[in-house]
Amino acid sequence: MAPVLHIFSGLPGTGKTTLARMLARRTGAVYLRIDTVEQALRELCAIEVEGEGYRLSYRLAADNLGLGHDVVADACNPIALTRREWRQVAHAAGAAAVDIEVICTDRAEHRRRVATRKTDLSGLVLPDWAAVTAREYHPWTTGRIVVDTAGRTPAQCFRQLGAELERHITAAKRSRFRE
Repeated sequence: MAPVLHIFSGLPGTGKTTLARMLARRTGAVYLRIDTVEQALRELCAIEVEGEGYRLSYRLAADNLGLGHDVVADACNPIALTRREWRQVAHAAGAAAVDIEVICTDRAEHRRRVATRKTDLSGLVLPDWAAVTAREYHPWTTGRIVVDTAGRTPAQCFRQLGAELERHITAAKRSRFRE
């Protein structure tokens, strides 16, 4: 079976990094976190990062997919362009792509998470609630797995994600069998 690129998307504070890490740990997939790449570019290259972190991560993902490794991409992916570019990376590598949007529909809980979270990346400045709510975030026009973390533990959310991924992979296998 072809490798899989798991493309995590969602606003800061929804729980996507927690779930992405859980999936990478459970499956042994390569884990690529945009925050890590962008912070390294800021520190090592002293640049104001815009799209460079995504572009670099696409290349790292392509290398690993080409080696047959599954990849977990952890990024906000707020606009349709980055979502499409991740899928193009998978396609070019002959890999499957799975879009996963992590949301928190309880606005008060989401706000609390944003206000109280800590970073594990030295020097990374986390956005405040005003920045999160002001962020450009395009509505989805393609299929995806949606995990709503509101009022649920990470373990509960991960169980849902696992079940959804199993259904997705089973459907992909059936589709390939018909071709």
